[in-house]
Amino acid sequence: MSNDIPKAVVAGHLCLDIIPGLSGLALESGADFFVPGKVRLIGPATLSTGGPVSNTGLALVRLGIDTALMGKVGDDPLGSLIRLLLAQWGVSEGVITVEGETSSYTIVLDPPGLDRMFLHRPGTNDTFSAEDVQYDLVAERELFHFGYPPIMRLMYIERGRQLVEIFRRVKALGVTTSLDMAMPDPNSEAGRADWEAILQGVMPTVDIFLPSAEELLYMLERERFDDYQAHGNEDMLALFTGDDLSRLSGRLLAMGGKVVGIKCGYRGVYVRTAGEERLAEMGKVMPADLANWADRELWEPSFHVEHYAGGTGSGDSCIAGFLSGFLRGHSLEETVRYGCAAGGFNVTAPDALTGLRPWPEIVAKVRSGWKRNPLQVEGDGWICDRDGLWHGPHDCC
Repeated sequence: MSNDIPKAVVAGHLCLDIIPGLSGLALESGADFFVPGKVRLIGPATLSTGGPVSNTGLALVRLGIDTALMGKVGDDPLGSLIRLLLAQWGVSEGVITVEGETSSYTIVLDPPGLDRMFLHRPGTNDTFSAEDVQYDLVAERELFHFGYPPIMRLMYIERGRQLVEIFRRVKALGVTTSLDMAMPDPNSEAGRADWEAILQGVMPTVDIFLPSAEELLYMLERERFDDYQAHGNEDMLALFTGDDLSRLSGRLLAMGGKVVGIKCGYRGVYVRTAGEERLAEMGKVMPADLANWADRELWEPSFHVEHYAGGTGSGDSCIAGFLSGFLRGHSLEETVRYGCAAGGFNVTAPDALTGLRPWPEIVAKVRSGWKRNPLQVEGDGWICDRDGLWHGPHDCC
């Protein structure tokens, strides 16, 4: 790894992913999958560490970024397995073990032709607090990324007091910050949390915010989310317009955000940025070319993949690609494109890391003219350039 590239630390949610091999099933609907009393023969299971500490953190390592991991496991067999899997990457020093608590795990059901389903046990993630962050280690790094507060109880109760405290203390160290979300269960305590208030509290100390379109709509416009979900025919992403993402990102910038990247699945990645003066306050790492990054609004299409094996960790890989481009000083256009490329490589394998390739291979694939999926953006003032990149009404270039 090059010493010239800024170093990162990824903290937050950490679990064990158990992914049954379902690729050989022939299903027409979810009802075909869940048939009481029926036995289905499936392929071998994949066991891997999961959550953003593993998915984004190890993806950054694979992309050539010196990255420390920071999470919490219990003193049970699952915790031992998580530590063993991370030790194979040589990056487990920031993971703490607590006595008497159970580790987190997720059973990932990803049958062909259907959306993914998750059976999740939060475990030690629910007790992770601001005191579990090792700030001395953070101070040695340039970028701090935190992921999945909606499935970490102390991060969303009391209007996110612990989450706000983490980012306040990290920013006080001068470290550049990044935040990712997860979709709350609408019927859970997290689903009833005041996410708008939580975002208002934390956004002034978040430099790069990278949620999905669905997560952001749920948190800021619940009624519209419910309407899109009811009319989306299992494809809510198809309903998002440029106006929607402009409106949502505008609210985040008004809260104090600087770089807002919204993951849109097969429709690529939308990004909007604040002005040059605010970007200059990002901390140890800021865009190499502030003028290129300031006051921008772009929507980059996804890349075409011949063989789709599964979407586990695709959003986390997309974030790792985006952050890798940012840390290497690329332009905004290149950075968002590399984020889409990393997500594209990810879905060629059923787990979160196997499909991802080293950074030079990703760059070479993008520059070779990798075909992108067609993208149509509806909304006032949106223009597609000759390269297929969409520019929004708030784009200065």
